[in-house]
Amino acid sequence: MSDTTVVPVSLGKREQTKAANREAILNAARAVFAELGYGATTVRDIIRRTGLASGTFYNYFRSKEEVFQAIMDESALRIRPRLKEERLKAQTFEDFLRGMFSAFFTYVLEDNREYEMMRANTGAIRVRMDTPEVIAGFDELRVDIDEGIERGVIPQVNPEYLTASLIGIAFEMADRIVSRNDPDPEEAARFATELVLGGIAKLANKA
Repeated sequence: MSDTTVVPVSLGKREQTKAANREAILNAARAVFAELGYGATTVRDIIRRTGLASGTFYNYFRSKEEVFQAIMDESALRIRPRLKEERLKAQTFEDFLRGMFSAFFTYVLEDNREYEMMRANTGAIRVRMDTPEVIAGFDELRVDIDEGIERGVIPQVNPEYLTASLIGIAFEMADRIVSRNDPDPEEAARFATELVLGGIAKLANKA
């Protein structure tokens, strides 16, 4: 992910400036959070990195918490359509799992700078998993699981537990993937898929 700020040319000059300032703040915050950690970072640290006046910062955000939430929400908005597409086109539970895991792990590696920021702030992420767009993404997964069960694509298992399990596997494995010297998102997706399928098979046998 580049530090270069991209502003839609269709916006008027004032709107372009506002968009550029907001993006500059978010880019600066990503870098500072990654370097100092969420707990040690102050609004002043972020402002220094932007080169903007402190008053400009407060035109967009009231705190570092709001900045972190905005970063998490933007990340969720980028990946959610890709995950949704993979789940909707799945004809089998294996397709559902492999497509979703592959899309997520590939995204993590493509957007490595942002995910490194997240890795450096694990505690903050666990606190800020309640951001609107992140929660919306989790809700979408739950809906798709419910619909997959109704269509017979997903076995009859507890949808709430399955949703939580898939989210946990995805985030915990992503943390390991980005720390590897030779990350392979497809291999990771295969592992995660077979892990879940094995567990589902055992649960199905008990039903």
